[in-house]
Amino acid sequence: METVQTYIKANQKRFLDELIEFLRIPSISADTKYQGDVLKAATWLSTELKRIGMDGVEIIPTKGHPVVFAEKKVSEHVPTILVYGHYDVQPVDPLNLWNSPPFEPVVKDEKIWARGSCDDKGQVYMHVKALEAMIAEGQLTCNVKVIFEGEEEVGSVNLGDFLEANKKKLSADVVLVSDTSIIANDVPSITTGLRGLSYVEVEVTGPNKDLHSGVYGGAVANPCNVLCTMIAGMHDENRHITIPGFYEDVDVVPDAERRMMNMAPFNEEDYKQALNVNALLGEKGYTTLERTSIRPTLDVNGIWGGYIGEGAKTVLPSKAFAKISMRLVPHQDSDKITELFSNYFKSVAPPYVQVKVTALHGGQPAVTPTDTIEYKAASAAMKKSFGKEPLPQRSGGSIPIVALFESILGIKTVLLGFGLDSDDIHSPNEHFGLFNFYKGIATIPYYYMFYAEMNKK
Repeated sequence: METVQTYIKANQKRFLDELIEFLRIPSISADTKYQGDVLKAATWLSTELKRIGMDGVEIIPTKGHPVVFAEKKVSEHVPTILVYGHYDVQPVDPLNLWNSPPFEPVVKDEKIWARGSCDDKGQVYMHVKALEAMIAEGQLTCNVKVIFEGEEEVGSVNLGDFLEANKKKLSADVVLVSDTSIIANDVPSITTGLRGLSYVEVEVTGPNKDLHSGVYGGAVANPCNVLCTMIAGMHDENRHITIPGFYEDVDVVPDAERRMMNMAPFNEEDYKQALNVNALLGEKGYTTLERTSIRPTLDVNGIWGGYIGEGAKTVLPSKAFAKISMRLVPHQDSDKITELFSNYFKSVAPPYVQVKVTALHGGQPAVTPTDTIEYKAASAAMKKSFGKEPLPQRSGGSIPIVALFESILGIKTVLLGFGLDSDDIHSPNEHFGLFNFYKGIATIPYYYMFYAEMNKK
């Protein structure tokens, strides 16, 4: 692997320049205005995979955005790694909070600032460049297949069908994903659990049209006021979610594991200062690290209604809307939680409004074991690269496809991410450290090396 590492170091500047080109493509999957740009990103990625020497490169259509596939076979006698990532990105709103245009990447303070820099284009590109180095130096020790999708940020809604239709094509021994984070640059970690997701949009309707708030105010229910009251009632004074049956299937994490989780480096004062908040709020009886990983949540992601333009318009709105996400833990089921929410939300609606609940997307929670060859290879790779043993860590985020890989393809996933929680993914001013980008490229070949060695035993 020495020649691979030498190759990586010699080409760091080019790798960064190529990533900047990739990040310039506004591949926002949630907005149909960018459909052409999402396809452009897929095409750009497929061209790069061909250039580095991958075989069988395809852009495979789905009912939504396409999947990019490629493979490289070394031998019948070595294991096969399936690399997954996504080339679509989150919307950039609110645009006025960005310090630089989100699709005009800027390198500053040893970080690259752009939408998708960490989630997930930067981390996808770590794999592409690691593969380039291994292929160029003749050091690819495992067979490899890659699938890069364009719908992760909208729930991977078509990837389940894609997996079902391509089981043989995607057969592998392990899935390798870099769409997660480490605790700190000097505290490497491997994600061992992900929360699931139920994402809904609610609509509350009062009168059949917007009304003059002076003429009708006080006589007709205001849907914005009603919606706010309904949402406020979704938590009690201990920040428990009030939906009946919501906690019925929640996995109770043993005290010993909770103690281990809380041994991870964490300073609450630094955490508050970084977010510019005076106090933290969460479920009673749990630490911040536990609240953001092993406990379910319910949050409003957006809320609107009535007049929101410049200046004043005294209107009593006809409708009010909110987007609500619920992060789930093992063994909660996304579909069941969506149904529980819908039934409860409708049941608490007062008679002077009508309520509609639309399920947008979801995903199941996942936990990966730490006693497998797959995990041990990741741990050895991290230790080789960082010089210290990585800590296992559960994440608060969701990657819906992880549970599907196991249920449809029958293979486990290793979550070997290199971002930081402070990288502002999904927020204005998303960024990715150059240290993390290059460290990821350097670490990935060690995973191939150790995984191949451990499979010989």
